[in-house]
Amino acid sequence: MEEHQTKEFAKEMLILSQINHKNVVKLLGCCLEVEVPMLVYEYISNGTLYHYIHDTKMWLPIPLDERLRIAAESADAFAYMHSSASPPIIHGDVKSANILLDDNFVAKVSDFGASKLVANDEAEIATLVQGTIGYLDPDYFSTCRLTDKSDVYSFAVIILELLTRKKAVYFEGPEDHRNLASSFCRAKKDGKFLEILDVQLRNELKLEVLEEIGELVMQCLSKNRDERPTMREVADTLQKLRRFQMQSWTDDKCIETESLLDDSSDMYIGDSMSASFAQHVMLEMKLEDDSFSSGF
Repeated sequence: MEEHQTKEFAKEMLILSQINHKNVVKLLGCCLEVEVPMLVYEYISNGTLYHYIHDTKMWLPIPLDERLRIAAESADAFAYMHSSASPPIIHGDVKSANILLDDNFVAKVSDFGASKLVANDEAEIATLVQGTIGYLDPDYFSTCRLTDKSDVYSFAVIILELLTRKKAVYFEGPEDHRNLASSFCRAKKDGKFLEILDVQLRNELKLEVLEEIGELVMQCLSKNRDERPTMREVADTLQKLRRFQMQSWTDDKCIETESLLDDSSDMYIGDSMSASFAQHVMLEMKLEDDSFSSGF
């Protein structure tokens, strides 16, 4: 690296080392006294979100709340970079492979190799196009103008990965249906969004949450970047949808408990063992709800 490049690298690393956000991988140090500068980050044990979603060798069910939580945590990290870091930072290569998961599967944004620092009086940066096919903002690709809304577009693809367990670019099906963002937009306009969801989620997602999250993704994928929400708005919306989904789940459990109480009254008449079993089930359900509430 030339001297001016080394200085620029050091400046960016200095700023990144001061980022203190629970959902950004912590930079521990850097070394410039070698031919190729080296970075040292905290160790994140559970690999990338990409592998968590798509690794067929470990294809495990992913609870809906965990998907919404990971999305909300990641969005909060990008929102912090856009609006709270000084100067603001545009990540530039937002994708599921750049989100790591720690011991508790908490999201940690990583890899700032394509990141840009934004002067306070700048809304966009003219630069050579960098990024990953399938996540790349079409507006950025055609104009070479990078903005925070480019990150928003890319992040929408991650939301779709979490909801569908499909890759950003995949090779199954017709050739014109191999881009996840495009496939979603067609499905949404045709009223077939439910059909592209991961089968596990089709009976879990409340209709209201499904409609809201579908609309959110459509806004993020808008060809007109000015129509896209900010990352802060995305993060806040995801948090609200998660709370609504969880509240609905709790309400459903309460209804089930009340129904079981009503049914158990008949059991006491002719079958004391059935009544005892009903009490045991109700107690377990109450303990689960109490444990769930305290954990949340």
